[in-house]
Amino acid sequence: MPTPGVTHEAPLKDMDEWDEFLTGRYQEGKSEDQFRQYDEKATPGVAEFYRLNHQYQTYDYVMAKQKEYFGLNKGEKSIWEAAEFLNTLVDDSDPDTDLTQIEHLLQTSEAIRRDGHPRWFVLTGFIHDLGKVLCLWGEPQWGVVGDTFPVGCAYSKDIVFPEYFQANPDIHNPLYQTKYGVYEPNCGLDKVHLSFGHDGYIGEVMKNYMPEESLYMLRYHSFYAAHRHGAYRHLMSDHDVEMLEWVNKFNVYDLYSKAHTKPDVKELKPYYDDLFAEFFPAKIAW
Repeated sequence: MPTPGVTHEAPLKDMDEWDEFLTGRYQEGKSEDQFRQYDEKATPGVAEFYRLNHQYQTYDYVMAKQKEYFGLNKGEKSIWEAAEFLNTLVDDSDPDTDLTQIEHLLQTSEAIRRDGHPRWFVLTGFIHDLGKVLCLWGEPQWGVVGDTFPVGCAYSKDIVFPEYFQANPDIHNPLYQTKYGVYEPNCGLDKVHLSFGHDGYIGEVMKNYMPEESLYMLRYHSFYAAHRHGAYRHLMSDHDVEMLEWVNKFNVYDLYSKAHTKPDVKELKPYYDDLFAEFFPAKIAW
């Protein structure tokens, strides 16, 4: 469902056009506090991404996209089929890597495996970004990737580039700009609508296959205002607060496993074939 007044351009430019923009976005050897550095002058492409994201992710937009996609009516694909598409995707919102998406997935899952975590945790590392297949159906990258945040209530100052919300029509809805907005105090994250993107979508795709800890990792790994800065506790249940500890455990691998050393997909494939077969049928609904 197109957003009125928004041009939905093809999600990817020719890869050669990205080379100059991507040069320097990732520097090997960064310390942890150097990751996720967002500055409009230093990362103009990322800033432009969030300008669009914050302008167009309205409450009505989110509800429409959930209705469009959460029914999982886009056909069936295997995990590998979904992952192979991501090899063509460059994430405009991420200043830390220029690797292909499947290489990032394998870097994440392999780092988790090396640390001896359960197989469901390893699998979560591989599947966490597969919701980016939304780009296959014409969704713009500002509606697929990037930090997520609740809609229908006041924006937190801890959201990246919060000044860009001034262009969002919801800023003029008095209810949406109150602390609780359309929600009840401590209603629980399952009742809160986050900005639409790959997190919520992959959570829906995997809800019948993965344990609850994994589903929290999938749904909230981009909800940085909450799990990094402690925002929106007033909307969370006690159970949410406990479960966000799993999200924090996961994000160590999502953020800091990025490096230039590329995984050998062919060598690793048999392990992941077996892992996928343990949790999923041959194809699942998307």
